Amino acid sequence: MRRNLITAVLYTVVTTVLFGLVYPFVVTGLAQVLFRDKANGQLIYKDGTLVGSRIIGQSFTAPQYFHSRPSMAGNGYDAANSSGSNLGPTNKKLADRVAGDVAALQIDHPGVDVPIDLVTASGSGLDPHITPAAAEFQVARIARERHLSEDAVRRLVAQHTEGRQLGFLGEPRVNVLLLNMDLDQLTPVR
Repeated sequence: MRRNLITAVLYTVVTTVLFGLVYPFVVTGLAQVLFRDKANGQLIYKDGTLVGSRIIGQSFTAPQYFHSRPSMAGNGYDAANSSGSNLGPTNKKLADRVAGDVAALQIDHPGVDVPIDLVTASGSGLDPHITPAAAEFQVARIARERHLSEDAVRRLVAQHTEGRQLGFLGEPRVNVLLLNMDLDQLTPVR
């Protein structure tokens, strides 16, 4: 009995040290050496100031910026509270919110179908991307607000459109933060 207890305690201590300390330190060290940018959250700095992350969305509401998809994570894009709303497609609260968002977006685009990702949140609530169709939907507003031609804005969107990973995984997408940063480079906000 005593021998079994000592074996159990030693096994617990050894596995705790191995899997609770050694393994995490080794994996973290390898990540820092091999994938430093990704291991540190793919942070984006401008003039030495942190402006965001390539992998966590931000809320852009000013008319001169491309808007992200809605976020249901905490107060919006809250990485400490990531989740979707868990409201099903027949939920009245979700249907009312989506209908209101569609109506608001159609003010500038009467009769035009609104891309679904501009009115629905992602599963995590942190998605930094929109579809190329959602970016195209916003081109006229951006061009008008920034006093640019629509073609110039479309070229910028095309430069920021990422293809499928490995040519077949996922869908084409546009990172909203990176697009808006380059838009500010092209025409600073007044």
